[in-house]
Amino acid sequence: MAAYLSSLSLAGLAGRLPASVAQGLIWGIMALGVYVTFRLLDIADLSVDGTFSTGGAVSVMLIVGGMNPWLAILIATVCGLIVGCVTGLLHTKLGIPAILAGILSQYALYSINLAIMHFKANQAVSVDKFYLIVSSRHITPAIITGFAFAVIVIAVMYWFFGTEMGASLRATGCNPTMSKAQGIDINAMKVLGLAISNGLVALAGGLSAQYSGFADVNSGRGAIVIGLAAVIIGEVLGEAVLGKKLNFAGRLSFVVIGGIIYYIIYTLVLWLKLDPNLMKLFTAVIVAIFLAVPYLKGQAKNSFMKAGKQSAAKEVK
Repeated sequence: MAAYLSSLSLAGLAGRLPASVAQGLIWGIMALGVYVTFRLLDIADLSVDGTFSTGGAVSVMLIVGGMNPWLAILIATVCGLIVGCVTGLLHTKLGIPAILAGILSQYALYSINLAIMHFKANQAVSVDKFYLIVSSRHITPAIITGFAFAVIVIAVMYWFFGTEMGASLRATGCNPTMSKAQGIDINAMKVLGLAISNGLVALAGGLSAQYSGFADVNSGRGAIVIGLAAVIIGEVLGEAVLGKKLNFAGRLSFVVIGGIIYYIIYTLVLWLKLDPNLMKLFTAVIVAIFLAVPYLKGQAKNSFMKAGKQSAAKEVK
């Protein structure tokens, strides 16, 4: 035990943290996309695992082909929007349950992503040969750029969801029946929400591929769980810090912070020399716990109130 503890270097952990922040900011943007469907639309969209890889594949292949990385990331985002529209149409026009529509899109995207990358499992893009927006070789600029992207995305989302169309989208997620009665086209709102979500995921996928220096067909595997972890960690932390003062902008900000915290935890696991293959298990346990906490708190509160009513009734008798 003493030998194990002596092998752990605090300086080594501190040296890894900036890279964790850079990756966390990118995945925080991805988590914002998950937040749109999971929290605002109340839809479990599994297509994001494929869309994340699509963003990376499109971005890298366009850059390798000579395109400016900013334009490449824009096109990658548009491809994500298209994927979200397809998933939404499968759900709304063909009557396929949302979770199955997402699975179908994710399944199809595996082949599409391979085709984009000329049927290779991965494609490299070196910062030595190409100008990249972010790179793991330059951590500080990557953090600044990732932070700027996150701030812009949060600002645009805050503005959009304050508009009539954005409010309609949020209302659709809260109460579809009432929204339809108020004249809102809930099918169009679902398609729009899925498009926005997948567009953000593809944006994050493109940034992540540039940061890591390659696009991989499996890079998005498990992305939905990581996104959920970031959303839930961010929500719990935000409510703990701000309580009732936590507004919509604050929730979006804490989602990104949740992504950073997740990657710090991931780095801590690696620093402790635990098997990184266990990280998916840790993530699943974390998500399950944080998902269960609100329910268990509600159950405890109801039990307390019920006990109080019973006690009051006995006193009256």
